[in-house]
Amino acid sequence: MATFQRNSPLLKSYTLPCGSVIPNRIAKAAMTERLAGKSHFSNSDLCNLYGKWSDSGAGLLISGNIMVDKRYKESSGNIVVEDESGIDELKELTSEGTRNGNHFWAQISHAGRQATIFSTFSPIAPSAIKLKKLMLFAKPKAMTLEQVQDVIERYVNTSVICKKGGFTGVQIHAAHGYLLSQFLSPNTNKRTDNYGGSIENRARILVEIIKKTREKVGPSFPISVKLNSADFQKGGFNEKDAFYVIDELQKLKIDLLEISGGTYENIVFLTKRNERASTRKREAFFMEFAEKVRTKTDIPLMVTGGFRTLEFCEQVIENSELEIVGFARPFLLDSGFPETFVNMEDSKIEDASFNFPIKELADMAEAGYYDFQIHRIAKNKELKTRYSPYLAVLRLTTNEIKMGWFR
Repeated sequence: MATFQRNSPLLKSYTLPCGSVIPNRIAKAAMTERLAGKSHFSNSDLCNLYGKWSDSGAGLLISGNIMVDKRYKESSGNIVVEDESGIDELKELTSEGTRNGNHFWAQISHAGRQATIFSTFSPIAPSAIKLKKLMLFAKPKAMTLEQVQDVIERYVNTSVICKKGGFTGVQIHAAHGYLLSQFLSPNTNKRTDNYGGSIENRARILVEIIKKTREKVGPSFPISVKLNSADFQKGGFNEKDAFYVIDELQKLKIDLLEISGGTYENIVFLTKRNERASTRKREAFFMEFAEKVRTKTDIPLMVTGGFRTLEFCEQVIENSELEIVGFARPFLLDSGFPETFVNMEDSKIEDASFNFPIKELADMAEAGYYDFQIHRIAKNKELKTRYSPYLAVLRLTTNEIKMGWFR
């Protein structure tokens, strides 16, 4: 278990609107683990991984994508929760992931058109608009109203089972171009029914999921939402849309809003290639938008992406700009994080350096690099920060093929 030797603002507890208490302001944000086996249940590797992250001292851990439908996965190695058949494995996972008194939330997701060909050749989406990325995605079929209702019930069902399985909260993933994000964006939602057109209609599926989930899990169970500030694409989900959705989330009394941005076609959430100069000066990627949100809502806020100095992290907590500071890659670059960070043994985080010449594969090289580190932690191996991006691409692709097509 981590030992913190400084009285840092990051170590203050925080009480969510539902009454649950987060032990401190440090969150391990969601990262795809790609570790589930043939059954898509949790396993010993995932238990080991989250046990170690519980030992890290972070007050909140958020899982990688837990899929509501095994037909439409983000990765061949995702956990899928459609019924209670894997609940014993979930209980083992959450027991390890909460062994130091921290929270452990399930990120609930559906890939929609971002389900790769390793998962399906027949994805579904709000509208039949294909994702243009490396020929890894088939053209989706536009969802029927029956399929929309089925997805809503699947989100609720998965959330209920995750609560039974020992997770201490859920995060509804409505960002990064996954299905709910596809509904929110006018670029990917061309529907003419009650789930398309105006932002009120485009947000309807998310609102209905949260309402029904709250009815089932009760008033004291944390419900969080991950939302894009924008898609960063012309004609896509924009800041005005985001503020409408946030106003609806305020009415629904969610417990935490994590702000992010981008889609698979413009991966702002993973890389620094699209980072604005003003944002670099401020350090964290989405803090400018968070500042605007703070003036319009009192929903507790979390931002993930770009926090790299202790001074800045402590500043945003002290100034009540955020309630929770999210970290992802730092957990994969320093096995002692966040203990070494908060104790000022290493109060600045340096990202891994990527100089990958094949532009079309650069995102995959970066994702594969960090995926490799996750798997090393799960297998009780030391981090290997010097790892070829070419090997990262090869490894990520071959693993997806093996798990998706040949198991």
